[in-house]
Amino acid sequence: MKEQIKEVATLVGGFLTAIMGFLATLNIKYAWLTEASISALVTVIIAGGMLAVGIYAAWKNTYVSKKAKKQKEELQRKGLK
Repeated sequence: MKEQIKEVATLVGGFLTAIMGFLATLNIKYAWLTEASISALVTVIIAGGMLAVGIYAAWKNTYVSKKAKKQKEELQRKGLK
């Protein structure tokens, strides 16, 4: 999953870099579209993806929801937990 997040972030970064190059060829410049801003966005995408994966993993590996509590009770009843 971590590799997929990095691949998506790299894809977005490459896409934005290509757009920046294309616009520079046409002599169109945006102050906010720089290599630093693209790098920062890629970092945010990676960090956000890792946060989402961490939250999802924590949620799925605990018995917090109603369904999970029932599952835990059933596992305990069968002696598997």
